[in-house]
This record gives sequence, C-alpha cells and structure tokens, in this order.
Amino acid sequence: MVDILKSITNTNRSLAILIDPEKMKVGTVSAFAKAVFTTITILKEKLHVEQFYFFTGGSTMEKTDFDLWIQTLKENTEIPIVIFPGSHTQLSENADGLLFINLLSGRNPEYLVEQQVHAAQQLRKTSLEIIPTGYLLIDGGKETAVQRVSKTRPLTQKDISNIVNHAYAAQLMGNQLIYLEAGSGAKHAVSKEIVRDVSNQINIPLIVGGGLRTIRQIEETFKAGANMVVIGTAIEENINWKG
Repeated sequence: MVDILKSITNTNRSLAILIDPEKMKVGTVSAFAKAVFTTITILKEKLHVEQFYFFTGGSTMEKTDFDLWIQTLKENTEIPIVIFPGSHTQLSENADGLLFINLLSGRNPEYLVEQQVHAAQQLRKTSLEIIPTGYLLIDGGKETAVQRVSKTRPLTQKDISNIVNHAYAAQLMGNQLIYLEAGSGAKHAVSKEIVRDVSNQINIPLIVGGGLRTIRQIEETFKAGANMVVIGTAIEENINWKG
C-alpha cells in the first residue's frame, strides 16, 4: 500500500483525477477505469508526473451507495484511491486514504468542527490513511457546489496576503496538506501568483485544483510550487482529454 502523504511529500509532481460518484453510475466505473488509463499515460509523459491518485467524493451523496462505488473502483484499478469527502457520510474502508478536511476559508462551524466530530466515531478503528488537510475555497468566478452546501464564501484572489495567511494558519494548526480549490468547473483557476506565494510560505505539500483545463495551465501551476494538481471537470467531460 502506498504511504500517500510520504509519496506526495517526496515526489515533485503528483496528479489526482477527481471523480464525483453522483455523476458516474457504479455500472460504468469499470469502463471508466480502463479508458482513463490511456489519458493517464499521456499526462505522465507530457507533465512528467511521478504519482497518480483518484480523489473521490462530492458535495452531496444522496442517491449513491458510496461504499459500493469505491469498492468497484478499487477492483478495477491499481491507482491509490483517496476520499475527498463532502460530509462525514462519505467514508469507505475500500479506499486507501482520506483527506480529513478543515474548511478554513469559511467560518461555518459545521465544516470547521461538526462534520469532523461526526466522522471521528467511524474513524477510530479505520485502516484508512487519514491526512489532516487545510482546505481553502478560492473564488473561481462562479458559485460552486461547495459554496452552496457549506454556506461559506470563497476567498477573493485579489487579496493574496489573506490567502497566504489562511494557508500558513492551517499549517500552524497541524494540517499536513494545504488544498487551494477554485471549485468544480471554475472559470478562473487559482493564479500562479497565489500558488507561488503560498508555496513560499508553507513547508508542507500544496495541492491546487479547480478550473485547470490545459497542459499549459497545469505546467504553470506545478512550476509555481504545487506538489499536486487536481483535474476534474476536463476529464469528466472528455475521457480522452489530453490537455
């Protein structure tokens, strides 16, 4: 089993493909896992990516058997599966790891502590690798599902120092990853200036996602200091996406 945090920390470039189980029926997971392998091979060559992951989760999960969905994906891939949960109900022992999310860009106690407390009971005896993650929602030019569900506002990209302060505070609070997220289908990705300044301030791995649709954007994000880039909508819309 991959030591996820150690791998992200010790590799220069990791890439995660974000999948929302509510947008992919369990009966199509096997075909997706096979089809996306070609895309992964191309991205590895173009971007010199050292490690790939599947991030799985969504803002809601009302009509999906999350555990069965994760189990099906696990049976059809050797790529590590990391849960990126929208709530405490999105847990499965069939995954390899879990981002234990702290939505520090918002001030809603439901996502600062309540969801985490609800999850704690289920995680006491888990075999999942749990990684405390400071999650900062950044304004990507459109309202996102995270914003609607969490009832929190994103941080404006115009105030870089505020974003840097949030990221550094997240590190001081003991988080082991920082995740800058512009949101699914964002019009504007997190700027390379923000990525650079946050990367220069923290000494833990930096994840960046949302609105990244081209190889050039991803390359610039890596060069600015991201340890991991997350792609979601681009591959969701086109399984053969090549940047």
